[in-house]
Amino acid sequence: MSSEPLSSRFGRSFPAGQVLFREGDAGVEMFVIQTGRVRISKVFPSGERTLAVIGPGEFFGEMAILNGKPRTATATALEPLHALVIDGRTFEAMVLGNGEIAVRMITRLARRLHSANAYIDILSRADPRARVILGLARAGEEYGERMGGGVRLAMSADDLASVVGLDVETVQGVIDRLVRVRLVRPAEDDGWLLPDPAQLHAFVDALERPATEGA
Repeated sequence: MSSEPLSSRFGRSFPAGQVLFREGDAGVEMFVIQTGRVRISKVFPSGERTLAVIGPGEFFGEMAILNGKPRTATATALEPLHALVIDGRTFEAMVLGNGEIAVRMITRLARRLHSANAYIDILSRADPRARVILGLARAGEEYGERMGGGVRLAMSADDLASVVGLDVETVQGVIDRLVRVRLVRPAEDDGWLLPDPAQLHAFVDALERPATEGA
């Protein structure tokens, strides 16, 4: 590859509000953020929701060029953005020629695999209460915004129902119970506040313990 600085060869600037790609688009490029922040969002039954907000040093959009499948989310510049925009062939050459890039990619793919396995485990639970509670905890850990008092999760009951494979009424009923026992609080504007996602895992353990002990 050329010794010319990557920023000179691949750097591009985008204004705040620019949509870099949309869910369902063909993926031919990936992005590495140099300055600015990007919102990654996805459309759920109740509307578009933020999955993550990422900043300098983070990369995104690589899965579509690796597997050749459409984009699974939408990426929007939250503020003036400068990023490296890299096509599939260049990305392959960079991974083969730079061990640090390869390690970062493997680490990221490993995190995604762990996440997929976690959701498979959630869907395998027979007790719908466990599926809702663990789905809520997992979403908070992955997509929640850490703030004073816990983790804020901008996700509706419809959104969570689509993730855990249950009807909205069941999901809302479990959430209402969690609110009553103060494991979940309604957020001021939208979604929920999880004071401590680890407590949700402990609550599921308590729910399942009698059945385990009686087996």
